[in-house]
Amino acid sequence: MAGLRLSKITIALHLLLIVCHVGPSMAVLFNQLTKTLIVTATTKSGDVLHAGEDKFTVTWALNTSLPSGADANYKTVKVLLCYAPISQHDRKWRKSNNDLKKDKTCQFTVVKQDYSATGKHEYTVARDIPTASYFVRAYALDSSDTKVAFGQTTDANKMVNIFEVVGITGRTTGIFVSAIVFSAFSGVALAFFYVVENKKKK
Repeated sequence: MAGLRLSKITIALHLLLIVCHVGPSMAVLFNQLTKTLIVTATTKSGDVLHAGEDKFTVTWALNTSLPSGADANYKTVKVLLCYAPISQHDRKWRKSNNDLKKDKTCQFTVVKQDYSATGKHEYTVARDIPTASYFVRAYALDSSDTKVAFGQTTDANKMVNIFEVVGITGRTTGIFVSAIVFSAFSGVALAFFYVVENKKKK
């Protein structure tokens, strides 16, 4: 019985070692991805877009210099809006990480669709996009939804082709006009009741 118990403990320890060994290797690291997609956008460096209003078109294509079948395991393409370094400084919630499960560079989906060697999508900047500097990145995903390749509109240092988005502050024109109308109405109502009260006293 003691021998059987010991063998079970030995097996359990071996399994634990296997899990510990396999776990870290399952992480998808950005620097291990191949840049196989050519990504462009109609935005130009320094452009200023307004959330909820402006649009741009993004296109992606497989690099034609690659050998045939290079994209055989690509099943989905996911295009994202990503923070430029200038908008990540001192903001841990936007921090880049080589481990893509921990990476916070690209938080806003532009489009996700079945993969094809070329694609195009017109995107209206979502209303919840905050004010910041951005670029566009596309990931190719395999059948398990794991990122296996990428492309982006900027260089490796994420310094070129950067555009700006001005977010919605919450004080829209409609709200501002409503506030003015309400204030004016309140003033008129107050004056009316003041006159009525004076007449009652007389």
